[in-house]
Amino acid sequence: MAALRALARGGVAAVAVDVLAGELGITRGSFYWHFKDREALLVAAVELWEQRTTDDLIARLATVDDPRDKLREGFRSALGAEAVAGLEPSLLAHVDHPVITPVVERVIERRIAFLAEVYAELGLTPAVARRQAVVAYAAYLGWADLRRSASAVVPEVAPDGPRGQAAMKHLVEQLIPLP
Repeated sequence: MAALRALARGGVAAVAVDVLAGELGITRGSFYWHFKDREALLVAAVELWEQRTTDDLIARLATVDDPRDKLREGFRSALGAEAVAGLEPSLLAHVDHPVITPVVERVIERRIAFLAEVYAELGLTPAVARRQAVVAYAAYLGWADLRRSASAVVPEVAPDGPRGQAAMKHLVEQLIPLP
């Protein structure tokens, strides 16, 4: 998690062995006991992000029967409080990095495919379901980016407080097609 927090704070360059070792109260040698090198740490960090924010969420949502409830719960989870604030926009800003690129592409592909499947469960054709999934995902990314870059100006994107909750509820309802 320390590497993910560093990524959110300052991007790939902030994932520095010396800084993280100091933050965790460990020695450099201890770091190298766990990771071959900095790149191995970066790989482990972004794969942990993938597991927690995509694989685990999709697995949890697979247990929800009603597609509208599945979308509602998924959007609320994705748009709610982040485990590591600002991480996703930071990762997207570094999508040209050779470690970040394949993981981010895999995550985006998997999330959009999952959303398209759920929209298809609601009766949309595959093409319309895919288009709706892309629109929903774009709305999510915009929300995350606004939260990271302009939450002081747009307090509605804050995960807590009545204004943030009302705005999030409104967005979620806009992303779920009417019966």
